[in-house]
Amino acid sequence: MDPQSPTAAADPPGARTLDVRWIHGSPSAKHNTDPDIQVHAYDEHTVILRQNMAIDYEAPFMFLLFGQARAVLIDTGATASAAYFPLRRVVDELMAERSAAHPRDGYELLVLHTHPHGDHIAGDAQFTDRPATTVVPAGLESAWDFFGFGDDPDRVARVDLGGRVLECLATPGHHEASVTYYDPWTGLLLTGDTVYPGRLYIEDWSAFGRTVDRLIDFCDSRPVTHVLGCHIEMTRQPGVDYPVRTTYQPDEPPLQMTPRQLHDIRAAIDEVGDRPGRHAFADFVLCRRDTPPEE
Repeated sequence: MDPQSPTAAADPPGARTLDVRWIHGSPSAKHNTDPDIQVHAYDEHTVILRQNMAIDYEAPFMFLLFGQARAVLIDTGATASAAYFPLRRVVDELMAERSAAHPRDGYELLVLHTHPHGDHIAGDAQFTDRPATTVVPAGLESAWDFFGFGDDPDRVARVDLGGRVLECLATPGHHEASVTYYDPWTGLLLTGDTVYPGRLYIEDWSAFGRTVDRLIDFCDSRPVTHVLGCHIEMTRQPGVDYPVRTTYQPDEPPLQMTPRQLHDIRAAIDEVGDRPGRHAFADFVLCRRDTPPEE
């Protein structure tokens, strides 16, 4: 066993700092000098990626996690074109660096998703012909079949990367096929568009409430260091978000949230009740897209 690789027997994770100045757009896209993709090594085995806002205003975050037998890429960004958004090239370079440091024959890549909205799956085609790579489509039928949620949506599925086993939960509400990932190696809880510092668009209000309750219970039994979603849309002014399609966000708060903020979301759900529409809170905005049931 590689002593530098994550192992299932590792001590419970300690929180690492995420004091990162993420690329956040430019006053003029013409003068943008940010990389197409920002690469941040959280640790030797964990990489956080962010797409440049000049390429797509959504600027989603993606996550590349290395195990002993294979790596997993969670989400593929908002742009299909490799010329404008070279995700495959960046991932290949990171995989090559990993292989040089930790040689292993037949090292594989698995591509998974938090949900099937376009800004999380657009780069899938860049990986369809990549050797030793499996791309699991993000749609409900394919993703939930992979995780076994179709038979039991309440199960905790496990994806073994070799010495690093992710725990995966069906977390509908934002989208019926939403999945949240917990990584015991780092303690990171990857929540996609379910929880992040921004506009939480909710397609199914009841399901969203159940999901938040489940995440709270889950965090109570796990050492969660950071809750990481896939966007930043808030400003540092409590309750104020950047307008949709903003491409310059110089006053962003941190990406990371805490398990305590899940309780804040639960309290906000209770406060909103059956009222439709947009409801701003200090660290997030609840945006109901469903129609409350008739009395």
